Amino acid sequence: MNVYDRLEELGIKLSDPTPKGGIYSLVRPYGDHLLYVSGTAPHNAVDENMAGKLGSEYTIEEGQEAARRCMINIISNLHHELGDLNRIKQFVKLLGFVASAPDFYEHPQVINGASQLLKDVFGDEIGLPARSAIGVAALPWNIPVEIELVLELKES
Repeated sequence: MNVYDRLEELGIKLSDPTPKGGIYSLVRPYGDHLLYVSGTAPHNAVDENMAGKLGSEYTIEEGQEAARRCMINIISNLHHELGDLNRIKQFVKLLGFVASAPDFYEHPQVINGASQLLKDVFGDEIGLPARSAIGVAALPWNIPVEIELVLELKES
């Protein structure tokens, strides 16, 4: 299956690379076929900014949408880095950070928004990495969710 055909079927439009919030690489190759994707926010130059915490300003469903938007931004950044998303062999590790109120405990449910999108676009074999969902007191710019990834490329 062609990843771009699947994105079109799902109505997902790729965006420009996300603006960086510091001095770092959005995507960094390492080893023979691995890429590390820096923490990515749910907004970019065209999306409205999301600010607040899960359990106070946002519901689980709104948090899932934030995680989904993070993943769309990551996929967009990967497209710009790789030139062809079909080069991806598998997603290895997803790390999701959820800014949350002290009594919020549904971090895995929130990060499901990102995992579901990876599964929908890339399928179970490629798109379901190992995963951690971690609650934090605050994230940069008061964003509710930040996601980073490790992935493996196919051999050339």
